[in-house]
Amino acid sequence: MELAIAALIGHRTLDEAAKVAGISIATLKRWMQLEEFKTAYQQARREVVLQANARIQQSAGAAATVLSKVMADPATPASVRARAAECILERANRSLEMEDLEGRVQRLEDLAQTRGRN
Repeated sequence: MELAIAALIGHRTLDEAAKVAGISIATLKRWMQLEEFKTAYQQARREVVLQANARIQQSAGAAATVLSKVMADPATPASVRARAAECILERANRSLEMEDLEGRVQRLEDLAQTRGRN
């Protein structure tokens, strides 16, 4: 089943995945109905996305530098500079909102924990 999951992740169609896994498409479809398979497949897909997100996060500093340079470069068309500035402001505001939300959640968790002790 592991080979089938890897094939599903790496190929566009069920037919291609079944061929690579060395099983019939009917078998693959049957396996896809099994809870154990569904869970393992979902976890494998989650891992792929988490790895992709980690790579994106590693590039975030370079992306911020590019946006800042584009925004500050007087040779860049005004519409592009404005869009870069808008993007930076949107991200900054979203970051603050997330920090605020994390703080609120932490206070609620602390309060719930304190009440649970009483």
